[in-house]
Formats: sequence, C-alpha cells, structure tokens
Amino acid sequence: MAYPHFRLSAFVCFLAACLLTECSTNSVPTRTTATVRKYNGTASVGDFLTISIDSAAQTITYKNYSNGDAGTVPYAVNADGTYSIADPAGDLLTAYEVPGYIMVVQTAKSGPDHNTPALLTAVESVPVSIATFAGRTFNYLQFRTSSGGTEVGTVTIDASGNIHHDGYWPFGLLSDPPDPFNGGSFAASSVTEDPSGAFFTLSESNGSDVVFGTQNGFFAVDTQNGAILGLPKASQKTFDSTFAGSYTAIVYEKPDAQAGPNNTESGTPLEGQAQVVITAAGAVTIRNSQSTLAAGALTPVADEAYLYDGTANELSDPCYGLFTFRTATANSQQDVFMSFQNGAVIFSSFETALPLQVGNPYTYFYGVGLK
Repeated sequence: MAYPHFRLSAFVCFLAACLLTECSTNSVPTRTTATVRKYNGTASVGDFLTISIDSAAQTITYKNYSNGDAGTVPYAVNADGTYSIADPAGDLLTAYEVPGYIMVVQTAKSGPDHNTPALLTAVESVPVSIATFAGRTFNYLQFRTSSGGTEVGTVTIDASGNIHHDGYWPFGLLSDPPDPFNGGSFAASSVTEDPSGAFFTLSESNGSDVVFGTQNGFFAVDTQNGAILGLPKASQKTFDSTFAGSYTAIVYEKPDAQAGPNNTESGTPLEGQAQVVITAAGAVTIRNSQSTLAAGALTPVADEAYLYDGTANELSDPCYGLFTFRTATANSQQDVFMSFQNGAVIFSSFETALPLQVGNPYTYFYGVGLK
C-alpha cells in the first residue's frame, strides 16, 4: 500500500506565506465587526472553498473550486453561537465562527462525488504571495477521510529555502513491520498566484495544492490528500494555562474503519458538535452528545520517548506547542494530539485494537474547537 502522506512542496508555499504575517502561537486574534467577512477553506476530503458571510442579511455564499458546487444560503444563529445553515443542496450544515478570523463548517456533500461528509476549516481571506524565507520551523496536523485519517509532524526550512519534513502517522502502526514515521526533503518550487491575491496554487502531476492563511498566524494547505493545518511552534514545551477553557468544536469521526486497496477505507463517517474542556493543569475531556470520545492529561510531544527522544527513526524536532496523550487498555490503544492557535484548539485521535497488526479495525476523529 502506498503511504498517503502530504506533498511537501505545497508546504513550501505555506511557509513562504507565513513570513508575510505575524506568526505567534499565543497572540490574540484580531476581531472584526465588518458586516461581510471573507474566508478561504480546506475540507478534509481535499476540496478548496471560498466563503463569504453577510451578517446583516444572514447569508453565506460559498464556492467549491474542487467540485464546482456553489450557492448563497441563509443561516440562523443558535443559542450556543453556532450557525444552522439552510442549504437547499444539503451541502453546508452547521458552522461556528470567530468573526474575521476563522470558521469551522460541517459539510455533507464534498468531494468529487458531491456526497462525502468532511470537516471544512476556513480562515480569513487576506493577500498572500511568495517571499524569501529561511530558518523557520512549524508543527502540522493533517486531516484526511481515508488511510487512518490523521498525521502530525514538523517542517524545517534552511537558509536556502530547502525544506525537511517528518511526521508521525498512527495508521502506520498497523503496517508490517510497523512504520509510523516518515520523512523527506524538498527544494523550493515555483507557484502560480491567483489573480485575487488571496491564495496561490502549486501544480503537481495529479492536481494542484492551494495555500492560504491569516495575518494572525494560522495557515492551511488544501491538497488532493486532505487538509493540512500549519502552526508556528511555541517558544517552550510546557502547557500554557491560558489555553484552558471550554471550546465548541465540530468533529469528523469514522468509527470501526478498515483499510482497503489503493488507500481506500471502509466505514461510515459521522459529523457533529463536541465540547472540549481543558483545565489549567492540561486535563482534557472531549465529549459529544452521546459519549466521551477521549480523556487524558496533555503531555508535550517533546517528553514522549516513543515520539521524540533525539534519536533516529522518530520525529527530528520536539515540536514545542504540540501535545499528546495515550490511553491504553488490555485490548485497545488511543493516541490523541492537540495544539492551540489564537483561541482555537486543533485536535485528532487514532484508536485501534491491541495487539497491533495488519487488518485491525480502527477509529479516528479530528476537529477544530473555538472558545
């Protein structure tokens, strides 16, 4: 089976865009009272969308550049701050917004088949272009709708603009032999800037990647293999108690999935809301309306020897600002990853049966929560 890791040439563009902005993990996002707010979004199925929300008319206008779907639809604001979207096409269902910064949208009919549920993360539309960059490192989380769903890792750029990446792919634990770590190097590549100036694309043999971001340090790369969310690293590994609080999240989940040929995956996806509660000590509970999806105490990735201990065949960087916890029983193991950016929590989980072996069913979920 070919490993479906992200294409790092897209990250060249992503990292270049970051140098045009203030990349601070702990900064407070700029809020806007503008009536009309514009966003660019990436869906975990691999779609790129633009979204415009008119809070006076209470309408959302969207265009899916990947499959051609588009519309202007009304929405209503619920008591908890989420939006109920009345989309006649049944594409956009619910959303949550920090005005002028980020939107998280539950979609039901994404993908080339116009019928795939996916999580859409959209960030403020601002001008981006290519700039010289050097000496930067970033954490990333990747969301997919197949092949184990999630990956985390690090990207480093040298003084010449060459990049090195490596990541942890929990689904790789089920290969024979287990191979959850991957890495490689790429040189900077040319891109095509969109006439709007709001994003740019990178052409590859099997399609184009779209790169966009905000002026507050939160970036995304839309690829044919899902969504990549990039985060500047923190200055220290310890959990910052200012991240504590209650977050409203939209979550994509696929329980009891099974790997198939050519990176296909069986299983019925679920989407909905969840609450993420984090204490000042870093204790986490993630719950939906039916059950607890995960609970544990956050530990810096830097302190987990199975992820990073300074030796080969693991992550090459301690990934300050990226946290994790593992829970295990006699019969199962769950890895949860979490990071924070300007009032948002980004998280993912992969769970499978023990002993680890090819053919195991697995469950994964991921989401974005906003305070």
